[in-house]
Amino acid sequence: MKNAGKLLKKAAEFHGHTCPGLAIGVRVASYVMEEFFPLRSSDEELVAVVENNSCAVDAVQALLGCTFGKGNLVHKDYGKQVYTFFKRGNTGKTAGAIRIAVNWKAPEETPAQKEMWRRFSAGDRSPAVLKSVHKRKSEKIKSLMEADAGDIFDIKIFRGNPPCEARIFQSVKCDKCGEKTMETRIRLAGGRQLCPPCFEREMQCRR
Repeated sequence: MKNAGKLLKKAAEFHGHTCPGLAIGVRVASYVMEEFFPLRSSDEELVAVVENNSCAVDAVQALLGCTFGKGNLVHKDYGKQVYTFFKRGNTGKTAGAIRIAVNWKAPEETPAQKEMWRRFSAGDRSPAVLKSVHKRKSEKIKSLMEADAGDIFDIKIFRGNPPCEARIFQSVKCDKCGEKTMETRIRLAGGRQLCPPCFEREMQCRR
């Protein structure tokens, strides 16, 4: 993997720290840059569809320029370590795509490491526990950064339809709370235009 340390450092500056999840995202982003789309997306040239909201997604944002604000990062809440990227064609229709599914297996834990992790999960922050947990995380990061892509990913290249380009909609005032809401998110209840939270509360009160 090219520039592994530099890429991990850049992603960590955005994310706040290094961790195995971030390392997964760095490996995903690195593979995309090396094999699929060599440039950082300045607009919506590259679209990412991510199937989780883990630390890895921050690496995708930091390194590939796929962000929620630009509309070229789409979150599917499936809880899967799967990342699909589309090159948006001039028409926004069928384009090159790559699907990366993570199949990495962490290095085997020793019984002592399992016990330290159990204690950490239970709230133990003693020096011995923290030292063990940090050492374990470092081992995972090293394993991820040094492995061949084929050993940690299932990769499929295909042609498909990317998500629609981001659109700007009008804002409408909610008739209950008065806060502006994107018109496509407004719900109707009893002749009133409500934002999603007010609509949900309205429906709960009617039960």
